[in-house]
Amino acid sequence: MTTPSPAQLTDLIKTWGKELGFDAVGISGVDMSQHGKPLDNWLAKNYHGEMAYLANHRELRLHPDQLHPGTLKVISVRMDYLPPNVETLRVLKNPQQAYISRYALGRDYHKTLRKRLTQLAKKIEDHTTTFNYRPFVDSAPILEKPLANQAGLGWQGKHSLLINREAGSYFLLGELFTDLALIEDTPYTQDHCSRCSACMDVCPTAAIPEPYVLDARRCISYLTIELKGSIPETLRPLIGNRVFGCDDCQLVCPWNRYSHFSKEDDFNPRHGLDSIELAELFRWDEATFLKKTEGSPIRRSGYQGWLRNLAVGIGNSAGGLAMIETLQQRSADPSELVREHVSWGIEQLAKKKAASPLPLIEKQPRKVRHLL
Repeated sequence: MTTPSPAQLTDLIKTWGKELGFDAVGISGVDMSQHGKPLDNWLAKNYHGEMAYLANHRELRLHPDQLHPGTLKVISVRMDYLPPNVETLRVLKNPQQAYISRYALGRDYHKTLRKRLTQLAKKIEDHTTTFNYRPFVDSAPILEKPLANQAGLGWQGKHSLLINREAGSYFLLGELFTDLALIEDTPYTQDHCSRCSACMDVCPTAAIPEPYVLDARRCISYLTIELKGSIPETLRPLIGNRVFGCDDCQLVCPWNRYSHFSKEDDFNPRHGLDSIELAELFRWDEATFLKKTEGSPIRRSGYQGWLRNLAVGIGNSAGGLAMIETLQQRSADPSELVREHVSWGIEQLAKKKAASPLPLIEKQPRKVRHLL
């Protein structure tokens, strides 16, 4: 077997990556030291909230070659996830429906990307004599967006997500650490956000206190997925019907006019989750939740967290006796967390009911008025 040169192998890896369904492949080095100070400043402000793991393994984040010894280059991949034929704004504007972040409607992306990264590694292995590698998809202390930036895949926007001029930001990232002497791509050094502040202005909970900085403690994605305890009461009304994640900052980003629909069947919605009623989801028992979220990122919230989020969503709904009764069915739930948020939701709906004007009785013809 003739071993390809570093340049030839780099080109082959990008070709194989596209064949495996990745929408972009880039190569970077392993020096992340310039990101140490911004990381420290972010952690010092406690913007990571209860995600204590983000404060751990600082040196591994800044030195990928320590995370996986022998690593010389990092192959970063991008995979678009936005499903076609999925409505977004209509669901957000319908307070009776549940809004689930578009990346979470189908199969867990961790499984999809990791499988493809492993397949890419096997292809590389067939064309090299020695090859040490390890795939990652949100599974280790890695600064994946800075790595992708250094691999030329885009720049970090003011909402902190990676943006690509030709693909917007509706995509997922994964990495393959390798000891191969590949050719690095040119880092993406331009910032095309300019004076735009749309993502900062639209954020329902004001989770972007300054450009390029996210306060996770106020981010709806954090509140509905990562936070395991009570959602702060002051933020609950601002969450609306978003029960797992939030896409608002991406919805208003001008660069997402260039986003592409995903070609992956794995990201197509399951169980009608792209347009489903809050009340229907709230009626799921734990067995149903576990069955219908099998292989789904929604599992991360846990069943109690799921009910907590739905109770807030129903409390923010248009109300009505049926919605109150739906919440009341879980007033005695075994989970204190669920009971707290159910109580809050009922209180919100009761306020709306009390504030609603009595319906006007249409005047009836005199001959039947005595029947009223």
